[in-house]
Amino acid sequence: MAKLYFRYGAMNSGKSTSMLQAAYNYEERGHQVLLAKPSIDTKGDRGILSRLGVTRGVDFLLTPETDAYALFQQHRQDAIGTTGVDVSALLVDEAQFLTETQVDDLLRIAIIENIPVLAYGIRTDFQTVAFPGSRRLLEVSHSLEELKTICRCGRKAVFNGRKVDGVFVFDGDQVAIDGVEVTYESLCGSCYLEESHGVLNNRRREPVSHDEGQVPGRSTDADAQNANHPIESAPASPPARSPSLP
Repeated sequence: MAKLYFRYGAMNSGKSTSMLQAAYNYEERGHQVLLAKPSIDTKGDRGILSRLGVTRGVDFLLTPETDAYALFQQHRQDAIGTTGVDVSALLVDEAQFLTETQVDDLLRIAIIENIPVLAYGIRTDFQTVAFPGSRRLLEVSHSLEELKTICRCGRKAVFNGRKVDGVFVFDGDQVAIDGVEVTYESLCGSCYLEESHGVLNNRRREPVSHDEGQVPGRSTDADAQNANHPIESAPASPPARSPSLP
């Protein structure tokens, strides 16, 4: 059975470059691959653009309404008809922009069609909140691989800071493709908190509440009081006397 792979990393971690290298490795050995990406990613138009300047067109785009499984099968049959060779792998760039249903389709392609699917993307947006596609990939992928890059301070970068005209911003739509006005910088946790003044997720999520205000695994004040003042047990019966010697 083939697997669904999710290779993720912060911005500038070489995801697109890694994907193009994987496609080249397959093709160099005589295998055929299909490349796809969500249509919402307008960078590079219908192509994949790596930051090293390498570009390549995709075989098909995925709109939010697209049935990913059916569209893959359509292009797979077209490829077989053209070359006489079946597809050995499906590679998907900017997978964070997929819908959860489309991610499920990728899993079906891997399992039912026995074709490896390699998805590349970022985990969280500029407010540290997971994209729906990335969240689903983290839930169902057979294999997770982090592609690492470094922060300006030299630590490993894990978050993505958004800049508008060179200034960090922490409000706005989840999706804003980087370009002339909007850019992104990969940051470690410490540098992100420094720029955001300690704010995470920009209050898009309410704290998780638990019944009766108790966090699992954490004792309550009543528990502590009982520990300090245990309930008194009934007095023990006096010990039995040994029989008297005559």
